[in-house]
Amino acid sequence: MDHELERTLVALEQIASGARELRAVRHPLGFLCLPLLREGPHGTCVHLFEAGDHAEPDASPMHAHSWELRSRVLFGRVANLPVRTGVVRDGEDGATHRVFEVHSGSDGVDEIRPTSVLVRSEPGPALVSSGGETYTLAAGEFHATALEGAEPAATLVHGTSVPGRLDLSLGPLDGGPRRTTRRLCDTAQTVRSVHTVLRRIDAQQRA
Repeated sequence: MDHELERTLVALEQIASGARELRAVRHPLGFLCLPLLREGPHGTCVHLFEAGDHAEPDASPMHAHSWELRSRVLFGRVANLPVRTGVVRDGEDGATHRVFEVHSGSDGVDEIRPTSVLVRSEPGPALVSSGGETYTLAAGEFHATALEGAEPAATLVHGTSVPGRLDLSLGPLDGGPRRTTRRLCDTAQTVRSVHTVLRRIDAQQRA
């Protein structure tokens, strides 16, 4: 077992045993987030994707982070769909989406604000990653991520914020400002989810 995975397991076992208090976050895009570490511009979390999870109706799956991302699949299969975009100038036809800025508050509320930028977007082929594989995304790269198949999946995500970058999403051309909420899970639900992740990682290691 490598050092990165070993540290992750220690952190998860501390949460499962109650030695560390942490509450999972239900992300508007439908997955469960376990924020393990935040140090300045660096952050580490585990994302759990399960069948039946649903994004909030107003949450656009196509988004771009203000941070560089390295995501290691702990178990299961995750599909990452890159989205190519081209800016449509004033007077040009062919725009498919408007770019929105996403401003996240400490209270868990995301303010999603329309910009004047219109783009023509074209989803690329899905890149499917399985347990043990790693994929990376540059800051500002539009994409959508989803569970591939019916079995749960989890990823270990490392992010590094890039100065001057904003979190962005793609929405309807006539879309207005809106809000989405990152809801905290209770302790019992968090512990159940952590046990699910630990069992699946163990099964992946023994496979």
